[in-house]
Amino acid sequence: MAERGRWRERAARRRRSRSLLRKLLRRTFFVLLVFLAIFIGGFLQFADTVATLQPPTHPKADAIVVLTGGFQRINQAVDLLKTGAGKRLLISGVHPTTTGSQIRRNTQSSAELFKCCVDIGHEAIDTIGNATEAAQWIRNRGYKSVLVVTNNYHMPRSLLELRRAKPDTEFMAYPVINSDLKTTNWLRNPLVLKAILLEYGKYSVASVLDMMGARPTNGLRAAISSRVTPAEE
Repeated sequence: MAERGRWRERAARRRRSRSLLRKLLRRTFFVLLVFLAIFIGGFLQFADTVATLQPPTHPKADAIVVLTGGFQRINQAVDLLKTGAGKRLLISGVHPTTTGSQIRRNTQSSAELFKCCVDIGHEAIDTIGNATEAAQWIRNRGYKSVLVVTNNYHMPRSLLELRRAKPDTEFMAYPVINSDLKTTNWLRNPLVLKAILLEYGKYSVASVLDMMGARPTNGLRAAISSRVTPAEE
């Protein structure tokens, strides 16, 4: 009888353990579903925001900042400078081996324009670094409004980091549209889908860090303040 009682007790414990495990798995699955729904909903909202971004018809600001990542961005920023959309241009995140003269030749611009009105930032290694570099440049020159030139899918994170680095400055988006997300079925394009998913992930992390007030790095090559030099120095 004693042996049978112990066997029943062990069987009851096993049943309770299995029941608890099933409850835990169900709750874990439910939590994962909720997180998945939030992620998909957030991603679709992010993609819709990016798809509807359009450059202003008559852009005008104190200055222009372009975040490097392709000469299409730089060409657009230099064109804005030529038309008087801003008084001066910062090209942020330029590789240390790239000179202002090389950029000038690639944009088919005059030496006079680059000498008077273009600065080169070599220290930024990522978007946070772009924001740090641009904020110091804006602070040194006392600008109040700045046009931001970068790709459309990169714009939300760029504005987030810039506004965090320099909250008293008005940043205006001037998106460069490489992929027309509004009129094309980009969900069937693996390269575009991958790029937007990756950027949404980075934007989500940046948003969480911003809400937490965390800024783990300044995004610069050196631990000192960003060094910005005239393009024709």
